[in-house]
Amino acid sequence: MQTYLVGGAVRDELLGLTVKDRDWVVVGATPEQMLAQGFTQVGSDFPVFLHPKTREEYALARTERKQGHGYHGFSVYSAPDVTLEEDLLRRDLTINAIARSKQGELTDPFNGRADLEARKLRHVSEAFKEDPLRILRTARFAARFQPLGFSVCTETMALMRSMVAAGEVEHLVPERVWQEIQRALHEQSPATFFQVLRDCGALAVLIPELSSDADFSAALDALQCVHAAKGSTAERFAALFCTLDEPTCSARAKALKAPNDCQQLARLTVVFIPVIRQLDPAQPDAGILLELLEKADLWRRPERFSNLVRVLGCTLGTAEQERLNPLISAADAASGVDPKALMEQGFSGKELGEAIRSERLTRIAQAVACPTL
Repeated sequence: MQTYLVGGAVRDELLGLTVKDRDWVVVGATPEQMLAQGFTQVGSDFPVFLHPKTREEYALARTERKQGHGYHGFSVYSAPDVTLEEDLLRRDLTINAIARSKQGELTDPFNGRADLEARKLRHVSEAFKEDPLRILRTARFAARFQPLGFSVCTETMALMRSMVAAGEVEHLVPERVWQEIQRALHEQSPATFFQVLRDCGALAVLIPELSSDADFSAALDALQCVHAAKGSTAERFAALFCTLDEPTCSARAKALKAPNDCQQLARLTVVFIPVIRQLDPAQPDAGILLELLEKADLWRRPERFSNLVRVLGCTLGTAEQERLNPLISAADAASGVDPKALMEQGFSGKELGEAIRSERLTRIAQAVACPTL
């Protein structure tokens, strides 16, 4: 029985990066032997075990064979006779198919170190095309390592295009697509993820609404702006969808199985953008501003409103930034209304609600009429 450090941990060590997670592959062992040494078995598709002390994952060496469409269309073979090279052969990219023994010796049968030096993302073998999720993973690695100069090699891009043309991407389940998108939104260069997907044709399948050059460019500019501001997942997602109309935005966000906070912020963003653009910064309509604040549910969701303002600031562009000022002033003014004070004046029930709204409208009107006060 021999144990090797594999995958991302070896790759990141060679790149001089901090290793966050360490995965191990065990060659020549049986599940019974692993259990006898105190490991805990997890995973039902193939034998994966947790170390009794470190809780790091140790997987028995395995091979895979394509049997159907999509991510789950595989049969897995794991036995003591599976070699380290056979296990590495099933991996996606050469830079992820390097192993290191406990003595420090590297096993690199597919020249992953050379691709690390050349800054290339290259598929290990033709087996890459058997799993369409690898298209998204490759795009995500491109987004992560773009600042280091990495790019997808010509041969791998061609293979990815052929997979898209064969309809493989259509078999991906939304939950897995969303997992990759969510991770990619927080990579070093999230825009690169979507650029790679567009270059290979996968974006036209997954988010066809961003097909036009103008919409795609505007979406990536907004996303990059939110990324630079270290925005949340919801903010990044809303920025990506900023060029869509409300029905289209809602339908695609739902189809991607995005979480509710992402769907809601994206919808608010596309609802607000056209209204904000029509406001006169010099003489904004107080009633419209109040309606926007009510749609945003400002008083119950102040943090989400702050997120919305940040996304709007990234989507409107420098020339239109001043159009946000009345909305911000209106929010500050309306937030100063104290319902308790109105209750002490005798208002209650429906009349209290009307009094609160009237006071908010009055304060908004005063604030936008005298922006310097």
